[in-house]
Amino acid sequence: MPRYRNQLPQLSDKIFLTDGGLETTLVFHDKIDLPLFAAFDLLRSKEGRGRIERYYELYAGIARARGLGFVLESPTWRANPAWAARLGYGRGALAEINREAIGMMVRVRDRFETESSPMVVSGCLGPRGDGYEPGRLMSAREAQAYHSEQIEAFRDSEADMISAMTLNYVEEAVGIAQAARSAGMPVAISFTVETDGRLPTGMTLEDAILSVDRETARAPAYYMVNCAHPTHFEALLDGSEWTARVRGLRANASKRSHAELDAALDLDDGDPVDLGRSYRALRTRLPRLTVLGGCCGTDHRHVEQIALSCDPVSAEGNLVFV
Repeated sequence: MPRYRNQLPQLSDKIFLTDGGLETTLVFHDKIDLPLFAAFDLLRSKEGRGRIERYYELYAGIARARGLGFVLESPTWRANPAWAARLGYGRGALAEINREAIGMMVRVRDRFETESSPMVVSGCLGPRGDGYEPGRLMSAREAQAYHSEQIEAFRDSEADMISAMTLNYVEEAVGIAQAARSAGMPVAISFTVETDGRLPTGMTLEDAILSVDRETARAPAYYMVNCAHPTHFEALLDGSEWTARVRGLRANASKRSHAELDAALDLDDGDPVDLGRSYRALRTRLPRLTVLGGCCGTDHRHVEQIALSCDPVSAEGNLVFV
């Protein structure tokens, strides 16, 4: 049975880490061919499953060593119908691999969770289109129908929650939030922004969060920002009431724009120490920022530095992964 579906522990003041840039780690560090950035497809082979599981074990170990919480985000960002069909998945096979991914997260939790390091299993989903370009915009109703299949697969598993990552327009976020509510699943909505702090549609992050809350009667458990560097949006955090709804951050290592990252042939892994300091500074401006991880270009080094900067007391004396 789901362990935390009815009471998410990261809604407290305790810091919860999560992982870094799974896909960029696989492509640039592990030299794995990853068509469509679809990490879930590796679960089809024993070797691939082993590689994915070791990846999560590394991060879960960091959290346990620090006595911090951890959110296990399943490797299913691309495991929705349109993307999966391009890899040859039918509806039944896709639902099964989404549930299999959750099963792996549960096994990692069973090995690493302690009383001081609660570990939440999250079913991760991504946009129907490209994360950097909105493309054809769905209505909220279309988005609800489209994402319901993946959300229902997570509902029928031991997933505690849903995390919708790299969303770039409001209607898709609204549809996902409504689908999750219909399935009885708590959901975190994570927007991505450009270098000016606005969504790719031009909407401000503030307006996006307020719009989703208004259209869904505040259905999301909380909001996040991912796939953007802190310098892209920190100036917009003015202490207004909406910022209290932002509880999670998975920043890029690089300060490059989305267009620059899309065209890059190299990995810009930035400065892990500086990124950790940026997170610490953001926590003074985002009063409820407790879920901390990385996105493109980040790896365990960055998450270590985030932990060191944001919770130095629990991190003291435990530098085992840098």
